[in-house]
Order: sequence, then structure tokens, then C-alpha cells
Amino acid sequence: MAIFQDREDAGRQLAARLLHYRERPNVLVLALPRGGVPVAYEVARALDAPLDLFLVRKLGVPGQEELAMGAIATGGTRVLNEDVVRALHIPPEVIEAAARREQVEIERRGRAYRGDRPEPDVRGQIVMLIDDGLATGATMRAAVAALRQQEPERIVAAVPTAPAETCEGLRHEVDEVVCVQTPEPFFGVGFWYEDFTQTSDEEVRDLLERAPHPQESRRKDV
Repeated sequence: MAIFQDREDAGRQLAARLLHYRERPNVLVLALPRGGVPVAYEVARALDAPLDLFLVRKLGVPGQEELAMGAIATGGTRVLNEDVVRALHIPPEVIEAAARREQVEIERRGRAYRGDRPEPDVRGQIVMLIDDGLATGATMRAAVAALRQQEPERIVAAVPTAPAETCEGLRHEVDEVVCVQTPEPFFGVGFWYEDFTQTSDEEVRDLLERAPHPQESRRKDV
């Protein structure tokens, strides 16, 4: 039985779990595109916080692309699901080839979504990393590893749905994990949405244009 009508509904439900951050002046909401953007947009609205992207791509197992053998993030940070790599005997050259392909897509998305706008400065910020759900958590872990190098004050991983064991694993890597539902058995992220239509590039651009950017914070001193 679906928990969320669509990503917007999921975002509103997730935002309700994050309202204790609304009065903090240094909150930055970062979406993992594409599916995380509609969710993050609702969170940013509820928290009166700026919205931007953090680009990360899953490294799918050849022939089983939905199964993550790892992920890469902006800046070249790579995280591997070592259990999957070992169990399927995936050779290093296959991982390298996948990483090169996905790096090209990260660069394309950066140009398509952000244009000339610079990447956000996360130093000293409370960063909320948001996706529409997690399965293995590889993409979120890659984003976290890349962000840690930029010295944010706090990293909060927030998603509408994920397996309980994925959330527990993340707790060792971030400052806080917020997940609306951890259904068991999990089946997959899309199983818990009535409408899980793929988010388009156009929708990502539209939501980013409508949301305040980090350099346009609503909380200006007067």
C-alpha cells in the first residue's frame, strides 16, 4: 500500500519532521537530482531555507542498473558497496568505466540545471541532503563523503522512505538521519508512491528557479 501520493506529498510529510530547524539562520537544503528535487523543494518552503543541488550518480551493476555497486559525487568522490562488488565479482575496470560514464552525466546536469550559477558554499552550514528515498544508500553516502570535505556545521540526511538497515548504517556517517517511513519488506522506493513518475530536467530547472538560491537567503539582517 502506497504511503505517499507523489514526491510533493512526500516532501510535505518529510518537512513536518524537520520543522525544528526552521528558526536556524544557516540551513541549506540540497537535493539529490532528479527525484529528490520536488521533495527538497517542499522542505525548503517549509523551513524558509534556500535550495540547491548536490550532484551524485549511482554506479549501477551492468545488466542490473537499479542495483548500486557504488556512487560518485561532485568533485570525484566515490563510494563503493563492497558487499555487492565482492558478491558479484565486479572487476575494477567495470567500476572505472561506469564511473567515467556517470561523471559525464554529472557534468551535463551541472550545466543543464545550474548554468553559470556557482555551486553553494556549505562551510559552516546545516546541510540537509534530501532524496525521494533510499535503497542501498550508496548515492547518499557518496554525497555525504564529498560534503564532509567542505566542512559544513552539520549534515542531516532526510528522506521519505528507506529500509531500516540503510538508515541505521547512515547514522554512523551523518549527524542526523530523518526518515518518514521504514517499511518492511522494503521492495523499492517507487513501491511506496502512488505516482512515481520520473522527474524531468525541465521540472528540476523550474523548481530551482522558483526557490531562493543560497546567495539569496531570505534571512537578511535589517
